[in-house]
Amino acid sequence: MKRNFVFILICFLLFPLATFSQNKEIDSLENILKTHKQKDTLRVNALDELSYLYYRKDIDKAKEYIEKAEALSDEIGFIKGKGNAIYMRGVIELVQSNFDISVKHFEYAAQIFSDNGFKKNLAACCNGIGVIYFRQSNYPNALIYFEKALQADQDVGINRNIPNYLTNIGNINMKIGKYPEAIDYYKKALKLYTETDYTLGISACLKNIAAIYNKQGNYPLALEYNNEALSLAEKIQDSLGISNSLNNMSLIYKNQKKYDKALELLKKSLAIYESRKNNSGIAVSKNNIATIYIKKEELNTAVKFLKEAEEINRKTNSKSQLAECLNNLGYVHTSLKKYDEALGYFEEAKKINKEIDNQSALSYSYLGLADCFVDQKKYDQAFPNVLKSLEISTKLELLDHQSDAHKLLSEIYKSRGSYKDAFESHQQFKILNDSLFNKESIEKIAQLEYGYKYKQARDSASIRELKLTKTILTTSQDLEKTQQNLFLGIIGFLATAIILGGIIFYLKLRNEKAKTQNIAIEQKLLRSQMTPHFIFNSLSVLQGMILNKEDKKSIFYLSKFSKLLRITLENSRDKLVPLNQELEAVSNYLELQNLEDSQMYDYTILIDKTIDETLFKIPPMLIQPFIENAIEHAFEDRKDNRKIDIQLKYINDELTCTIKDNGIGIDAQNGYARKDKKSLATTITSERLKMLSKDYNIEGSLRIEDRKKYNEQGTIVTLVIPYQKDIA
Repeated sequence: MKRNFVFILICFLLFPLATFSQNKEIDSLENILKTHKQKDTLRVNALDELSYLYYRKDIDKAKEYIEKAEALSDEIGFIKGKGNAIYMRGVIELVQSNFDISVKHFEYAAQIFSDNGFKKNLAACCNGIGVIYFRQSNYPNALIYFEKALQADQDVGINRNIPNYLTNIGNINMKIGKYPEAIDYYKKALKLYTETDYTLGISACLKNIAAIYNKQGNYPLALEYNNEALSLAEKIQDSLGISNSLNNMSLIYKNQKKYDKALELLKKSLAIYESRKNNSGIAVSKNNIATIYIKKEELNTAVKFLKEAEEINRKTNSKSQLAECLNNLGYVHTSLKKYDEALGYFEEAKKINKEIDNQSALSYSYLGLADCFVDQKKYDQAFPNVLKSLEISTKLELLDHQSDAHKLLSEIYKSRGSYKDAFESHQQFKILNDSLFNKESIEKIAQLEYGYKYKQARDSASIRELKLTKTILTTSQDLEKTQQNLFLGIIGFLATAIILGGIIFYLKLRNEKAKTQNIAIEQKLLRSQMTPHFIFNSLSVLQGMILNKEDKKSIFYLSKFSKLLRITLENSRDKLVPLNQELEAVSNYLELQNLEDSQMYDYTILIDKTIDETLFKIPPMLIQPFIENAIEHAFEDRKDNRKIDIQLKYINDELTCTIKDNGIGIDAQNGYARKDKKSLATTITSERLKMLSKDYNIEGSLRIEDRKKYNEQGTIVTLVIPYQKDIA
């Protein structure tokens, strides 16, 4: 009991308490499901809440929980639970940009709530439909549904969702170019989110404000807001928020001509969106990646990404994103001198932007048309387009559009012989360009970037320091009211507790270290037992081939043998090796064993298409011992039709290797005198897997079965391998 108290005390003093965190909520709800087996409304609500908590992290897990919630609601006749489940289905489909399916779920849920008098739940459905209209760039309808949601909550006296609706209305204003109004809505929502300490909402508002400042060319302020949003998203593990912030930051770096940095952030963002099956986010990332390749003048690569984004946007009917994609395709085709195609893209984008009233993108369409005409020296056709772009961009304070417009105007005036106007436009271009890329702005961005990285490194230390400072301050205040000997007693008690805790921690660490060393020694011993025997046999076979003057065969054998020795020596130095390297060693080993006429057998190595062998790293020498067992022991009574099949699969984040033979089976082998050696290899590998599972936080396991339980002949070994995976 005393040991537990000391441990708790140390934890309280040295580590911050993350109250109300999503992880704790998830753990608490999953514990309810484990302990509360009764089929009732409590279980339905827990399943529904878990789906909500997972939908931004793991879409498949969210689907799993909501399917269970809906099935149980039907079984027990829980109408409200059924409505909540249908609503969450709408949310999940919305995240994946399946808008038609999503809106049907929201409408169905709204009907259930309305028919049964659940007015408190109606607002969420209206808000969901509003978000779909917003994603499809139907801003008037989106505004109608957001206002319906706001009214529905006000009718029943619910205030907690008001900042959500304010944020959504702010998004509409941002899309139609009403930036001051948008910032005003965001700041109102931000104030309410801050009062309720709702981190997800705070992060979203900061990210949106950053997006507006980025459009207006205020890059330092944009990066400052975005850094804060990203920090909060990382704190609560909001993967969608993280990827959105990475996208925003990439645009800032692109405008500062830091293309490699921008590309790095976008690829990270794309990976997150793809893992969450978020089609809208995938399209945005691919479009933004294309703009970097345009700047790098890698136009064919840019077209590839833009075409992929265009296909997604047309499929999801995301008009705003489609128009942006078409604008970029227009610029690429202008650079490729394919002017008719370029003009077609710009005209379609202009039409869509007028239809959805997206003023910022409309300015870009006019600018693209003007640029295309100037490139063809059709200055009269370029002139009205550039003036339209300048008019809109001046109104919206879009500095980069204004800068580009004045640059084109200067060229147009020069072609007309209006040198004074050309000079003035060029001067205006320089002023605007300098304001975007002045030294002070660049230095400020560098400071913010460094500050963000430094903040990440010191966050945990700062929190602990804050708690320690509070403890010291409290103790100092108590000194005024208590005697010095009581203070010394408290300090002595705390010191004793920390020392005891340190001793306990040291002993536990030493015990774990000793255990790890023992397993490593045993593993090396096992390898040393296997290697001399194998080398002796291999050299004997090679000698026989040379004596028999089988030159080609001996050269092939020697090549495979030397390659296997090299790989084995290299792998023995590393804790992890690339999967393709380990499989090459296995393949060489099998080929060498198969060259002896008395030991001929068929073998296959199958690898799932989902596995990229260059990205996975696994512990060496996990697979080969079981192949050797099969070769040495499985075919005692058989001279032909010998088969060994090896297969690797990657399912649900588990890397599984199965090794099958059609030999006598493990049950029959257990009767032989070699039983002790096999048991030792199995035991050591099992222990090694336990330690590796802890090291890489991925569960590893070993299972050996006789195939007769599946009405088959032989033995099957199933290895779940701990691994590390690099990002492609």
